[in-house]
Amino acid sequence: MLGAVGIQSITAFDGEHHLLAVDQADAAAAIAHLDSYAGELRTAAPSPIAGNSPPWQPYPHAWLGVLIYTLVLVGIGLAVAQGIWHVDDFARGELNAALVQGGQWWRAWTALTLHRDIAHLVANLGGGAWFGYLAARQLGAGSAWALIVTGAAAANLVDAGFGPASYQSVGASTAVFAALGLMAAHSWRTRLHLSQRWAVRWAPLVAGVVLLGWFGTAGEGTDVVAHALGFAMGCLLGAVAALPGIGLVLARVPQWLGGLLALGSLAVAWGCAALPGP
Repeated sequence: MLGAVGIQSITAFDGEHHLLAVDQADAAAAIAHLDSYAGELRTAAPSPIAGNSPPWQPYPHAWLGVLIYTLVLVGIGLAVAQGIWHVDDFARGELNAALVQGGQWWRAWTALTLHRDIAHLVANLGGGAWFGYLAARQLGAGSAWALIVTGAAAANLVDAGFGPASYQSVGASTAVFAALGLMAAHSWRTRLHLSQRWAVRWAPLVAGVVLLGWFGTAGEGTDVVAHALGFAMGCLLGAVAALPGIGLVLARVPQWLGGLLALGSLAVAWGCAALPGP
């Protein structure tokens, strides 16, 4: 480096230290150039773990989305069980493939809020609260739950639209696995540009698939197709949300607006279900 700026130097080794020698007249200039070069190296060198990315800061208030998720599922469950709504509300809201194929699209949303018994409800409350909380720390409570509800409803539409006409289903498990896919794919996509080993960059997506296989196929009568579709839709939305341009847009959207979109879509769907029909 000193030679490039016209300063002659020699190097030597005294048996213990490497030495750099220059003419006395060039000493001050040599020291200044070496200090400047060292500063440039410090500025340019990326972190071995995080690359050039700033430290990740989780979104606050992730618990708020979990609280609203719990209140919605428990509230609708109590309303249906106690007959506060019409006695046929369960039949009006379940995912019925024949009726969805006939145009009743809203069932893709209403079915997410219905459960057949307490055990079914509790299992989906636990899974949805945990994965939803983690997803909300990454994307914000409003954005995360808007994407979770949208992804789960889209999975239900695909499941009912292309499945056998006799297919029927209820439960928030599709949303649980949409939350898992959202979190896994978003983490994976944001790591792609980092200077890490491939195994580290792909670890979130691999872990998500493992959890899908572990929890999404366990138990008698488990709707594996619905769980896999929910996970796939969550992955798709998570990867898209992690794109630089989309991420900037989502960061500017108020979290309360995302939460309102999630709740509003469910309210509109139940409003359609409550309309008089055959």
